[in-house]
Amino acid sequence: MKRVLYVVPVMLIVMMLAGPASAQMEDGAATMAEATVVDTAVVDTTAADSLAVPIEEPVAPIVETTSGGGFRTSGLVEFFNKGGRFMWALLALSILGLAVTIERGITLRKANTDVRKLMERVVGALKKGKTEDALAICADTRGPIPQILHAGLLKAARGKNEKSIEKSIETAGIIEMSFLERGLILLATVANVAPLLGFLGTVSGMVSAFEAIAQAEQVSAKLVASGISEALITTMTGLIIAIPFQIAHNLYVQRIDRFVVEMEDSASEMLDTLQDMNLIGK
Repeated sequence: MKRVLYVVPVMLIVMMLAGPASAQMEDGAATMAEATVVDTAVVDTTAADSLAVPIEEPVAPIVETTSGGGFRTSGLVEFFNKGGRFMWALLALSILGLAVTIERGITLRKANTDVRKLMERVVGALKKGKTEDALAICADTRGPIPQILHAGLLKAARGKNEKSIEKSIETAGIIEMSFLERGLILLATVANVAPLLGFLGTVSGMVSAFEAIAQAEQVSAKLVASGISEALITTMTGLIIAIPFQIAHNLYVQRIDRFVVEMEDSASEMLDTLQDMNLIGK
């Protein structure tokens, strides 16, 4: 599943960049067709002149052309190409950030647990003196909270004291936290590095613009337009990438903090129940 999440964005980008190639083939076919029509018109005109018969000159078909040597590109690809070489680094960051965002979103969604319902079942089993049933309930429930409860109940079933049970719960909590936070450092890195790369592209574009000014005998707006455009595009792209990934990172951190609170409350409630039922070893 995780590999699919990383492969799908790459395939989408490859399909997007492959668009200009097919457009180039279409333009090539259109150009050949235009040339054939023009040649036919020339032959017909020559034949008409030899017969000295006045005929109307054929009107050449109007073929829509595009700038850039006949390449018909989409607006997104054209925008990407104008951004310069730093756009490739920004593209790689966006793919990485998208994959991590989707993977973490699915993982945290699966980690959600109805804590109140879970604690009612676990506490109910403990009050009946059925520790094994409580262990089975935690083992069959998905999420970090059932896992830390399971670790504590295992110690209680073996007659361990309260301090040993708390240590086991703490260790299990650290393991579950590391699992929940995995990948968030990559998401934070994308959110922080993307604007920096955009600003680096800005500097590169301005350098190109000033070099064009220095080499030109007469300064005009056209000389510096491409460099300034590159500078603005990379800056805007870096911010567009950083903002949503920073929001996603903050939302995930907030959700993990909520898991921590639920873990502490659930563990405390379970320990109180074990103490009330005298199920904790001395």
